[in-house]
Amino acid sequence: MIFEYRNKKITGLLTIVPKNIRTFDEEMENYKADKARNKRLKMVMGYEQHRMFDDDVCVSDIAVFGMEYLFKEGLLKKDEIDALILVTQSPDYFMPATSNIIHGRLGLPEDVYCMDINQGCAGFLVGLMQAFALLDQPTVNKVVMINADVLSRKVSKADRNSYPLVGDAASITIVESCPEENLIQGEIRMDGSRAEMLIIPAGGFRTPSTQETAIMHEDEEGNSRSLDNLVMGGREVFYFVQTEVPKLIESLLERIQMPKEKIDWWMFHQPNKFMVDKLAEALDVPYEKMPSNIVTYFGNASGVTIPTNVVYNIGGKLEQEEYKICFAGFGVGLTWGALVMDVCKLDFCRLIDM
Repeated sequence: MIFEYRNKKITGLLTIVPKNIRTFDEEMENYKADKARNKRLKMVMGYEQHRMFDDDVCVSDIAVFGMEYLFKEGLLKKDEIDALILVTQSPDYFMPATSNIIHGRLGLPEDVYCMDINQGCAGFLVGLMQAFALLDQPTVNKVVMINADVLSRKVSKADRNSYPLVGDAASITIVESCPEENLIQGEIRMDGSRAEMLIIPAGGFRTPSTQETAIMHEDEEGNSRSLDNLVMGGREVFYFVQTEVPKLIESLLERIQMPKEKIDWWMFHQPNKFMVDKLAEALDVPYEKMPSNIVTYFGNASGVTIPTNVVYNIGGKLEQEEYKICFAGFGVGLTWGALVMDVCKLDFCRLIDM
C-alpha cells in the first residue's frame, strides 16, 4: 500500500530506557553453546548489553513516566493533546485498552481520542501513519504517539537466538500539523501467511497459558523455551528481511524519484547489527549513514528501536539541523514498510532512563 501525507511534521522525540543493564558475558552461562562460539556471535551480531525493566513495570508505567517528564520540562501541555496513540505488543490488560489507562492516569481531557495498535517491529511506522491520518481531521492538531514494549519477560533466558537481543523501552513522538508545504511518502506491505515466523504461541484465546504451555522444550541447537515464550525462525526472518526490505525501499525511492544520495540518514529497525549491516550492503548505503548500534547498547525493543536509533545517534543534531530521513521497520506480522520525510529542528530529541 502506498501512503502520502502533506503538511505534517514530527516536533519531538523522547525515548525512555531502563536503568537495569545486563551484559552478554554475564549471561553466557545460560547458553549451551561453547564460549568460543558465543564470543564469535557476540562480535557478529552486536551482542554486548541489553536493558530490561523489572517484572512489575508495565507499559502504562513507562508511558506515564515519559509524559510526566515532558509536562515537567515544559515540552508538552495536557490541553494541547488531541489524540493519544499507543503501539504495543505487551498491553497492561486484554481489556481495557492501555491507551485509556494512560489517559486516566494522566488526567487528560475527555475529548482526547485514544487508540491501541497491536504492532511490533514496524510499529513506529504504523503509528506515524495513523497519527498523520488523524491530523487530517479539522479538530486534531497535535497527536502523541507512544511506542512501548516490555517483551523481555516473554523470552526464555535459555534461548540464545532471542534473549541476548531483546530489550525493553518506550518512546514518545509528538506529531503535528504544520503550515509549511511538505510531503511525506511511504509504502507498507504485510504477509499474514508467514505470521508464525515470529510468534508467542500461547497466552491468547487460541492457546491459553496453562501448566503445560509453561513446560520448557529444547530445540536441536540447544535452546530451551516454552509455548509461552517468543519463538523466532532466525534463518527465515533473515532471508525475509534481506529479500523483501531492499525491494520495497528501491520501489519507494524509484516511485518518488528520490536518489539515494539525497537521503541523509537511514533509520531502520534494528533486530541485530549483522542484519542491519547486510541491509546497508544490499542497498549500497554507507554504514555510517545507517547506524547499527542499538542492539549493542540497549537491545531490540521492537518498534522502539527506530526512535531510539534517532535520539541516540543524531538527537543533538536534530534539535539544530534538518535531515531527509528514510525510516524502515520490518518483522512480526509479517509487516515491512518505509517512510521518507524531512525532520528538522525538533523541540526536543532526548533519551532518559527510568
